Amino acid sequence: MSAAPAGGPAHLQPVVQADNLKRVYEIRRGFLRPPDQLQAVSGISFTVHAGRTLAVVGESGCGKSTLARMVSLIESPSSGQLSINGVDAINGPDAERLKLRKAVQLVFQNPYGSLNPRKKIGAILEAPLEINTSLSAPGRADSARAMLARVGLRPEHYDRYPHMFSGGQRQRIAIARALMLNPALVVADEPVSALDVSIQAQVLNLLADLQASLGLAYLFISHDLGVVRHIAHEVLVMYLGHAVEHGEKDVLFAQPLHPYTQALLASTPGLAGSGAARQKMVLKGELPSPLNPPQGCVFSTRCPHATERCRTERPALRVLAGRQVACHHAESFLVSPAGHQPDART
Repeated sequence: MSAAPAGGPAHLQPVVQADNLKRVYEIRRGFLRPPDQLQAVSGISFTVHAGRTLAVVGESGCGKSTLARMVSLIESPSSGQLSINGVDAINGPDAERLKLRKAVQLVFQNPYGSLNPRKKIGAILEAPLEINTSLSAPGRADSARAMLARVGLRPEHYDRYPHMFSGGQRQRIAIARALMLNPALVVADEPVSALDVSIQAQVLNLLADLQASLGLAYLFISHDLGVVRHIAHEVLVMYLGHAVEHGEKDVLFAQPLHPYTQALLASTPGLAGSGAARQKMVLKGELPSPLNPPQGCVFSTRCPHATERCRTERPALRVLAGRQVACHHAESFLVSPAGHQPDART
């Protein structure tokens, strides 16, 4: 079962369904010493339907990029289930899993490092077709030129090299390359964080237009909730490898119930309340080591509302007010009809 309310029509098969995904790395400590266990992702579940965007947010080191690598089939989960277009992406037949690599494509963070500087744009776009299809050379060239037009670039760009483009144009080329095989799911790992703010808006609008016209599902990795507000339908908040809150974007942004989600929103201009409210939610302390996570709630060492129960008992995700949240005191953050928000420690 998914860890969040369904993000699409119940009768439609999700493009991607993840159940209790975990990724554990062994860290060697030296000769004759047992390795440490680093829990990068600890039991994440979600579904994404066609035409929908799930944004995964959190600080650096929270495990969101590791989750992206598992969903894009670059890494295998240590445990859990993952299906794409209804096919088991972990234990299914080899031939079926090989086909899934065409159904899932990546857009990387750095538009300057993700394109081969020695190849022309036409060759970069045609490479996936050359490897995965039987199209003739003229057919591949026609497809590449058509995709350039679809992402807002001109025909003459086909014969140019990556260094001749701006960052925003390079990211458009990276998006075009990801779409050459008609994927069902695009995993976008911080796709606009290296771009100027004005260019970010253009790329986000392009992603939204492509989703509307092609019915794409997006797994959108970001630390910027201002960006997430414009692109996402659902939001999954991660902290130290755990899902702490998950639900529809409008629900979470209107009334976050986990203190970590509240702190993220308070740190984003335009998404928090008054300056006093922002100051109240400033996080203190460092992110704990994933090699030695807190015994109870993973956020307890930085949470201003933590109690003894938080420090000793790990909260499970539970349904509350239209989303799932992992906090013992989440009810205390519900705003009353009169606008009163009680102290979480009461």
